[in-house]
Amino acid sequence: MTSTFPNISISTERLVLRPLDEDDVPALAAMMNDEQVAAWTHVPQPFAEDSARTWIGDHAPAERTAGRGLDLAVTEFLTQRLVGVIQLTKTNWHVRSTELSYIVASWARGEGYASEAALATAQWLFGDQKFERVELRTAADNTASQQVAQKIGCISEGVLRNACIARVRTEDGLWTDVRTDFIVWSLLPEDLEGGSGQLTDNGDFTTFTDWN
Repeated sequence: MTSTFPNISISTERLVLRPLDEDDVPALAAMMNDEQVAAWTHVPQPFAEDSARTWIGDHAPAERTAGRGLDLAVTEFLTQRLVGVIQLTKTNWHVRSTELSYIVASWARGEGYASEAALATAQWLFGDQKFERVELRTAADNTASQQVAQKIGCISEGVLRNACIARVRTEDGLWTDVRTDFIVWSLLPEDLEGGSGQLTDNGDFTTFTDWN
């Protein structure tokens, strides 16, 4: 029998993590049409509102129902504005492990939202869902994402050489694929024992995997 994540809401001091809904379409589309999101993720460019609607209405529910993962909107508690997305993918219910990634809107970076949302998700996974491992993968040149991984207590386990495809702008303004390395990070329940510390970052995103 396939296990699945519940439809849940996670609250922190400044944020609410909840399922994506139809009202998020405009903000989600705007968030994804960003140079850094394009560079470090597989999100199609340009990213139209129809793509956002498909993600919210089809892709996210299908991933959760099939037990593969979970997509959560990250919103500001006070304003309810969409500031980012947390995604769980490649979930293994027997091993109790999953891969976590995050994207933060360009206007919301530098506020520590990536660390706050990722840490809250990991705490929920270890506490409520009894998971034993959370994995993150960051492109070798994505230093902002690596800082987030470090600040939530992740341990670097090694490098997957030539395993990541990033994108760069060409002279004619188009995007082209370039190969780079993945740095693999892990977070275990014992890594969070003793407190999370103060989280501040320039917070951004890890690779957004498994779009298709």
